[in-house]
Amino acid sequence: MIKIPSRVGERLAAGIKKFQPIISSAKSRDVNEADTVIIITDLFSEVFGYDKYSEITSEFSIRSTYCDLATKIDGKPQVLIEIKAIGLELKDSFVKQAVDYAANQGIDFVVLTNSVYWRVFKVTFGKPINHELVVEFDFLKLNSKSNEDIEKLYFISKEGWLKSSLYDYHSQKQVLSRFYLGAMLLTDNVIDCIRRELRKISPDIKIDSEQIREALTMEVLKREVVEGEKADEARKKLSKAINKIIRSKGEKNNHPDNKDEIVSEDNDNSIQEETS
Repeated sequence: MIKIPSRVGERLAAGIKKFQPIISSAKSRDVNEADTVIIITDLFSEVFGYDKYSEITSEFSIRSTYCDLATKIDGKPQVLIEIKAIGLELKDSFVKQAVDYAANQGIDFVVLTNSVYWRVFKVTFGKPINHELVVEFDFLKLNSKSNEDIEKLYFISKEGWLKSSLYDYHSQKQVLSRFYLGAMLLTDNVIDCIRRELRKISPDIKIDSEQIREALTMEVLKREVVEGEKADEARKKLSKAINKIIRSKGEKNNHPDNKDEIVSEDNDNSIQEETS
């Protein structure tokens, strides 16, 4: 659970209570996009904590066009907000438009909303440019007493942005994705662990690592989890993370102060190997 400052949590909860009837009324009247923009601007000011006059702008030019709103901190754009009329369905084409806006300026996050439905996307700067859904919610269904619902608003708030909460949450979702977990299951360390446990259960049966890897790939994991761009990307990220850990351990082991510790660890490992 994210630790949200009490004053921020209280403001977000109060914002839910205040704006739900406003948005509900606007929805029943099917207000146009211009009026929806006014509601969103007030939300970002009163609920999300941005200064209405210096940190929210509707004059952000991208290749001779304009996005509806953008948040700025210290004059630098942070999040682009693409707004549609309150009664308009949020189509995939609207997402592409907003992501293209962000990609042209190297901005990482895009919010697509009609004031009722909110979707927050992380822009991925690959070839081609792509996007991942990070957070989504229906504002009219938020519960001001629910910590989970308050967290969803906190990700978009100024305080949440300054704490990099949206980046952290995106990283957490990536680690728990089926692609990342699939890549983790196929690493040498995990396969060796499975092999050791299988030998305990069936000591008379010889099973090598490649047999386990093949069974996981062909029989256990879905093909979409181990093949394709997202699977490749997950393997690259995992490999990078593992190599970083290995380098870090190598630097620690090479430090003169750790010589005694290294000897102790080696002895412990030898004892464990002899015991097994």
